[in-house]
Amino acid sequence: MRQTEELRVLGLEKGVQLHAAGSCLVKLGRTHVLCAASLEERVPGWMKGKGTGWLTAEYGMLPAATNTRSDREAARGKQQGRTVEIQRLIGRSLRQAVDLSALGERTLTVDCDVLNADGGTRCAAITGAWVAVALALRAQGLGSALVRQVAAVSVGIVESGEGRRGLVLDLEYAEDHQAAVDCNLVAARPTLGGELELVEFQGTGEGRAFSRAEAAGLLDLGLAGCAALMDAQEAALG
Repeated sequence: MRQTEELRVLGLEKGVQLHAAGSCLVKLGRTHVLCAASLEERVPGWMKGKGTGWLTAEYGMLPAATNTRSDREAARGKQQGRTVEIQRLIGRSLRQAVDLSALGERTLTVDCDVLNADGGTRCAAITGAWVAVALALRAQGLGSALVRQVAAVSVGIVESGEGRRGLVLDLEYAEDHQAAVDCNLVAARPTLGGELELVEFQGTGEGRAFSRAEAAGLLDLGLAGCAALMDAQEAALG
């Protein structure tokens, strides 16, 4: 049985999409997300003439990614609020990784599509998308624009249900569903090495409030998980 401080089995398969400048299929247990990065020689209208670039992200879940089929959002005519929230999180997290001024007037668009969902899809998307961005920048001779590593992981406090309990790293859906406290943590560190820093920490008391000491424990566990994910990112890039 996986220990409470252990990540799920992790895989980072690069170069999955033929035509993307950079791509990575990230697998965390049964959560699988396909991430692709594309570089375009243009920026949004409000950025024209500023000599700097932009990074944006899109996120979606394929209809059969969960145990009940979900409609494509295009068929509904609009994105759900949850989707918009997640892709904004991915975009602002990855902008911490890139020196946008070094891009020139170019836009990096990151597409994250969930193939299988079993908890932690937004965190897996951020971790895999960083690899896709790194590959895209290297392929275009812009590797120096990548200034930080970025990874994300879920953490929580599980007090009921079967399986792992207590402070738990990298929650599966069943654990997330049972969690009294549910958090997502995004961390960054310089590509040349250094201490991890927080990019975002989202924590919610789903079943109860939680203490400052518990929050500190969740932060420590999440940062340790992100450090392990970053080691795997480096290994995937070679």
